[in-house]
This record gives sequence, structure tokens and C-alpha cells, in this order.
Amino acid sequence: MTIRNQFDIEALRRIGHIVAETLELMKSSIEEGITTLELDAIAEANFARYGAASAPKKVYGFPGHTCISVNEAIAHGIPSKRKIRKGDLINLDVSAELDGYFADTGFTMAYENDSRQVAKLCDCSQRALRKGIAQAKPGRKLNLVGQAIEREAELNGFATIRNLTGHGTGGALHEYPDHIFNYYEPKQKDVFAEGMVVAIETFVSTGADFAEDAGDGWTLTTADRSFVAQYEHSLIVTGEGPIILTQVMK
Repeated sequence: MTIRNQFDIEALRRIGHIVAETLELMKSSIEEGITTLELDAIAEANFARYGAASAPKKVYGFPGHTCISVNEAIAHGIPSKRKIRKGDLINLDVSAELDGYFADTGFTMAYENDSRQVAKLCDCSQRALRKGIAQAKPGRKLNLVGQAIEREAELNGFATIRNLTGHGTGGALHEYPDHIFNYYEPKQKDVFAEGMVVAIETFVSTGADFAEDAGDGWTLTTADRSFVAQYEHSLIVTGEGPIILTQVMK
């Protein structure tokens, strides 16, 4: 969507705060033995406290309130009785709707994992997100985001997942622009506009370039079981710099 007035901004800030707070609650609840279903229930309860609705459940009928992907699963993992163990790489993808406004955020964490490669992967993906967001300015091409993300990944010896992308959001979970790629696509001519609401996300991989269906109709994985670190923020594009909606307010 494109911002029309101050009411839109405040409504987006509100739903952005809800998903950011929910993500933080889930992160702080991770411990050995907790199930992904129990983590999802934490999100469900926090959404209900605000009167918000899970966006993937409302829009797509997803069988969970959030997407929780562990290790071999890299995106759209279904909450289940799977227990978190030390060493797990956990992705939390949280999106919700309130009063017709949407926000989307994501975070990957290595739970008591001392792998230097995994730490480097997560650090790289977070830097790539910051550098990608820095390109979101009115009049600039969308493909500069992907260029910044891909460059950061390659400088650190990593790849990016090409069939998972950022997207427009705000008035719907997914809307125009349909794709904000994690790599440089020279054919993409679309540009950012003042007031545009988008979700920029990184999918930085230790090897694979593409995500594949894991067989349940939702969960995505990689053929070579590459590790993937995803991070995501929803934001409003402005000439003064992006307004990040899903950043935790201190």
C-alpha cells in the first residue's frame, strides 16, 4: 500500500509493534524441550490480547499462527510437537493484521549453537538486511535492494535463496510490489515511491540457491540441507529515510 494520511502511519505502527513484541516474546521463551506448537501458542495469546489476527492463518488458512522453521526447514514451517534442542537453527516468521492493516517480521536464531559458520551466516544476513533497507528510497530501483543483499552474502562466501523474496505489505499481507529479490535482477525496473509500505527480507544460505517444497504443502527446505538465515522488517519508504515498523521500541 501507499500511505494516504497520518492515520495510516499510526495504524501501521500499531500492528508493527504487535508483531515485533510477539517475536520478542517467542525469542525469549525458547528453551530446550519447548515445542514449536508451544511457541506458536505464545504468539496466539499475544495477538488475542490486542485483538489482532494471525495473517497467514487469516489470508491463506495456514495451520498455525506463525511460521516456525527449524534446521532443515528454512521457511513456512508448521508449528508442531517438535521439541527445540541445543544447536537448533530456528526461524520465527511473525505477521498479523489489525483493523485491515498488516505487518510482517522475521528473525533467525541459533539456540546454544557454537558453530562459527552459523554465527557468521546469521551476522551476514542481518547486515545484508540493514544494507538492503538502506536502498529503500523514493525513486530508487527495487533491484538495488537485491544487489546490496547479494553482494554482502557473496563477500562472506554465502549465497541467497532466489525464489523467496520481500514484498509489498500494509493493506494486505502480500501486495505490490510482488517481489523484492534477494539478488540483483537487472530486468526489474520498478522503483520505490514515497509512502510505499514494504517488507524487506533476507534469505542468506550456506550453499543452496532455491527453496523446495518439503512435502506438506507449506514447509520449504533446501535440496542439500543448507543452513539459511532469514531476517525481515516491514517499513514505510520516505525521503527522510525508512520508518521501520517492526523494530522493537525501547
